[in-house]
Amino acid sequence: MGRRALAYEQLIFERDGGVATITLNRPDEGNACGAQMMRELFEAATECDQDDSIRAVILTGAGKMFCVGGDLGDFIAAGDNVGTLLTGMTKDFHGAISIFNRMNAPVICAVNGTAAGGGMSLAVSCDLVLSAESAKFAMAYTAAGLTPDGSSSYFLPRLVGLRRAKELMLTNRRLTADEALGYDLIDRVVPDAELMDEARKLAAQFASGPTAAYGGVKRLLAGTFAETLESQMTREARTIIKRAKNHDAQEGLQAFFEKRKPNFRGE
Repeated sequence: MGRRALAYEQLIFERDGGVATITLNRPDEGNACGAQMMRELFEAATECDQDDSIRAVILTGAGKMFCVGGDLGDFIAAGDNVGTLLTGMTKDFHGAISIFNRMNAPVICAVNGTAAGGGMSLAVSCDLVLSAESAKFAMAYTAAGLTPDGSSSYFLPRLVGLRRAKELMLTNRRLTADEALGYDLIDRVVPDAELMDEARKLAAQFASGPTAAYGGVKRLLAGTFAETLESQMTREARTIIKRAKNHDAQEGLQAFFEKRKPNFRGE
């Protein structure tokens, strides 16, 4: 399938074969999250989830920053209606993150610059995170008298531990890319000029893989901390039994036996 672009105003949504690339596209505002961008992010996530031919997703930002977080100018302009504004924004923002985490296709975040507030929350919620060397990470919420959203109070303690999560949220300490890597917030740091090439290379690898099996892994891990040992093993058993009956598992087993590369269809 060739490359095509869908119509969005504050996102760029592109398809290249089995890979979808979503680019936050308000570079003059640091890709700040406003109501329209969050609505479009939810729509893009839904598009990726409902199209079985999309087998990997890249999420990145236009310009020099990934995302500076919420558009505080919009919050101020809303005045007494800020609660109504945030109700709609968090509904779309959280809905998009939920879809990205529940769907089969792996989601790769390519952090091209500062990821702050909701931008950091969005980045660390993705399945894998590649960071440019120049990127910076900060929670930033309490600096504006706000509290975290965008799943960070769920993912951050699981990634870095409760004590470090508290530190990052209370002090708003800014991390370099290397510090974020040391905190296990991200997976890899790459030179700025190589970021998108590395993200596309990883996405292409996923797009030729057993997509439904990737989805099974994501859902198993999402429930890990809520389960007992026995209940998690029951979930594992049910998942592997279901997977073993499908094409990609049969193909993978046969390819392993025949010592050849498997031809996965994403099923």
